[in-house]
Amino acid sequence: MTSKTVARAILVSALMTSPTLALAQDINGQWARDDGNARVKIAPCGENLCATNTWIRDPGKGEEVGDKIVMTVKPDSDSQLSGKGFDPKRNLTYTMTITTGANSLTTKGCVVGGLICKTVNWARIDK
Repeated sequence: MTSKTVARAILVSALMTSPTLALAQDINGQWARDDGNARVKIAPCGENLCATNTWIRDPGKGEEVGDKIVMTVKPDSDSQLSGKGFDPKRNLTYTMTITTGANSLTTKGCVVGGLICKTVNWARIDK
């Protein structure tokens, strides 16, 4: 598994949670990845949240508009969620942690029992 695959999944994953979770910060909305290469929309999808790519700077690297991560996460605190993210396009499941701020998110996703991890920072682009 390459770090690009993990990064793609985390990009989209960046951010799901159950619509019923109570957090200090609402993670639903539009988010831009800190490297400027992707944007996602986080919104409820069934019992979970989905982070769906809405814009990709360079789709030639394997990321595409419409790719999504379905996340099943629960709050650990007022500012942190943890659980699983599933990437249906790649049929991969990640353990993940999402740390929230007023207008920021940090996602960390891991595969292979935590041996390969990637952290991505996100900025809110809507309110």
